[in-house]
Amino acid sequence: MKQIRTVDAVGTVLCHDITQIIKGVTKDAVFRKGHVVTEEDIPVLLSVGKEWLYVWEKEEGMLHENDAAEILCSMCRGDHMERSEAKEGKIELTAACDGLFKADNEALKAVNGFGQMMIATRHGNFAVKAGDKLAGTRIIPLVIEEEKMEAARKQAMEITGGRPILTLLPFVHKKVGIVTTGNEVYSGRIQDTFTPVILEKFAEFDTEIVGHVTLNDDDKRVTAAILDLIGKGADVVVCTGGMSVDPDDKTPLAIRNTGSRIVSYGAPVLPGAMFLLAYYEKERRGGSPAVVMGLPGCVMYAKRTIFDLVLPRVMADDPVTAQELAALGQGGLCLNCPVCTFPNCGFGKGI
Repeated sequence: MKQIRTVDAVGTVLCHDITQIIKGVTKDAVFRKGHVVTEEDIPVLLSVGKEWLYVWEKEEGMLHENDAAEILCSMCRGDHMERSEAKEGKIELTAACDGLFKADNEALKAVNGFGQMMIATRHGNFAVKAGDKLAGTRIIPLVIEEEKMEAARKQAMEITGGRPILTLLPFVHKKVGIVTTGNEVYSGRIQDTFTPVILEKFAEFDTEIVGHVTLNDDDKRVTAAILDLIGKGADVVVCTGGMSVDPDDKTPLAIRNTGSRIVSYGAPVLPGAMFLLAYYEKERRGGSPAVVMGLPGCVMYAKRTIFDLVLPRVMADDPVTAQELAALGQGGLCLNCPVCTFPNCGFGKGI
């Protein structure tokens, strides 16, 4: 840091805030620490009594906060993200399209653990809309060692395999098949109130329904229906009902008998414990595997369930693992708030 005459300060970087006080009007910083002085700033600085300024003196191996922020931004920013200009060492990232936001938690912890730098993001594995804020990055001091920034970048890239810390996967068009099960629905004794809920959930994404069948609790017929819908081009097949452990609930058996790879039958989420997720890969005509889900009855009547946590990932072609489902235990309890604010709540956000 060095002292310099204000009239000679064009192009230098302020080391402190410059406050303007006008009685009854304002008391605020007219220029912030880190501001690069321009010719137009000189009269303003003189008007607030600043004949001399303390400015940053360039040192070998040290980076100004805005230059360091650019490094943080380059570590974080994935495709389909817009960025702000660097200001006071901070850069914000926003979504350029609708999609699934993901963050590498280990890389985030590594960078934030270095100190003097930070990355704050929204929760990963949730849907975002174009224009939504995704993350903010900044450097804490005015200057920081270039070596430290490079060490943080190197460690983050080792963890991510060279990929950005943050990812935005655009949602893709999906063809959907629905298999409604249950003797009581099939026979017409009760009205099907499950399918309308499913249709409403899928309407939030770019989907088309390629088939819907209603069957009794005959596992062989349900298996055949799932395979038929996949054969007709369904990328996603959901089966409603018959998901408990009662002897006449045979939907899990029917899904297993399609030859699908079962990821998990059961999830540590309430509502949604009896959820089943599988991927059908056999004789699939190109593209990603078909997703087959068995939905428990709670999806029909509860405002938010395991289905709301998994569906955005399905719509972004983001495979879900058994380990990821197991990790939903912490945060997997919906509190059934009188006014639902999901996803702006803790449901499904884990650790």
